[in-house]
Amino acid sequence: MTNLLFIYTDEQAFNTLATYGNSKIQMPNLNRLAGESVVFDQAYVTQPVCTPSRSTLLTGQYPHTNGCTENNLTLRQDTCCLPEMLSKGKYSTGHYGKWHLGDELFAQHGFDEWISIEDNYNEYFTVGRDRTVKSSYHDFLIANGFKPRKRDRFGRDEAARLPEEFGKPAFLAQKSSEFLRNHRKDPFMLFVNFLEPHMPFFGPRDNQYVQDEIPLPANFAHELTELNPTKARLLRENYVWHGHSGLPLKTEADWRRMIAHYWGLCSLIDTHVGTILNTLDDCGLRDNTIVVFTSDHGDMMGSHRLIAKCLMFQEAVRVPMMIRLPGQRKSCRATGPVSQVDVVPTLLDLMGQEIPDYLQGKSLRKKIESGKPISEDDVFIEWNGPNNGLGDVKGDVSLPDWMKQFASPERIRAATIDPVRTVITPDGWKFNCSPLGEHELYNLSQDPLETRNIFKENRELAGKLRDKILNWQEQTGDKIKLPKI
Repeated sequence: MTNLLFIYTDEQAFNTLATYGNSKIQMPNLNRLAGESVVFDQAYVTQPVCTPSRSTLLTGQYPHTNGCTENNLTLRQDTCCLPEMLSKGKYSTGHYGKWHLGDELFAQHGFDEWISIEDNYNEYFTVGRDRTVKSSYHDFLIANGFKPRKRDRFGRDEAARLPEEFGKPAFLAQKSSEFLRNHRKDPFMLFVNFLEPHMPFFGPRDNQYVQDEIPLPANFAHELTELNPTKARLLRENYVWHGHSGLPLKTEADWRRMIAHYWGLCSLIDTHVGTILNTLDDCGLRDNTIVVFTSDHGDMMGSHRLIAKCLMFQEAVRVPMMIRLPGQRKSCRATGPVSQVDVVPTLLDLMGQEIPDYLQGKSLRKKIESGKPISEDDVFIEWNGPNNGLGDVKGDVSLPDWMKQFASPERIRAATIDPVRTVITPDGWKFNCSPLGEHELYNLSQDPLETRNIFKENRELAGKLRDKILNWQEQTGDKIKLPKI
């Protein structure tokens, strides 16, 4: 039986690896993995924020189908995750790291072994769960003599400032390696999810890169105008006023420092991914284990002078993704757009398991095994809910003065929850269809940095792309109403 090692990070943009064109970040282990894997040139999430995207990676369904349409919602118990789709009793299963699909600290959805690292989700536990329970990582820190500074648990900022050997990545690498050694003779499925390079954007590798030598993104200076969504313009101004992770974002030097910290987090993860991959090899498991690496969404990290996610720009929705087949030694490229909704059916197919007909993706096995996989399908991305990164836009709280220059309070509140639907075609067209009417059309083949919204002069084409979205909505049961073009 074929094993599965599924490693994914949080908030890692596609352009952080040499295989996607960035050789400046030191990522020897993931670059080596890319050299031995099927590398997906254009892998897209189904929604660029944590919970919804993770729900797809585990269920093979879009967020609007499985119900996880915004952060901190609980995945329904009657919605199956990948380990629940396997032959019962045949695999040892483990989920190690961040879950963010509800009841964070408790084994569920077919995972037998559970190592948790997050202690800030107890307020979202379902009724009846013990909210005083602490994570596995909390217990590890207590055993090593650490005590929380303020509360009864360690916050993210506090954990990020610990020496590297006591950080979450090192802890996960240690525990994951133990799992592999313990189950080297058993068929297994292990999911390892690192929090980093997710915010807070600081850690033990803050000084790994010389800040003055950090290049700014090619679209850093691109001015957002009324042709861009109100939410994007609000976020950009928000970072001028408030910065991020306790650091200012007013000058180019500020941004270089932030990017340097982010790169440091990426290199930090790479080191500990390397530990896990080396353990897999040491246990003699390489030739019968599928290895997957991806992320739940990207990060703007200076593109359009923005940071984080929650937008439909490429830097937020496009992620690194690679699959190493058992025994694979050489890399091949999977060109064309691919959706993460295809990951679950593909893995089931590769593992010789039946693919449930309720999955909304399709298996890419034949394309992967052909040696020259090419995608000829459209990819669809959705946005739902209030996760907008703008804490000032909540309820009836009056808006700060700096916001009022953009639009009326009513318009601003509507813009921050605008349920955009996006289609990306194999020939490079990208259309963001906005119920609020803030449409965007980009020709990614000619404008990969998305600096020219050409919707107004191409309404007929936009209408045809909207029809593609409507057809997808009908097929998948998406009820969001889209305006006529």
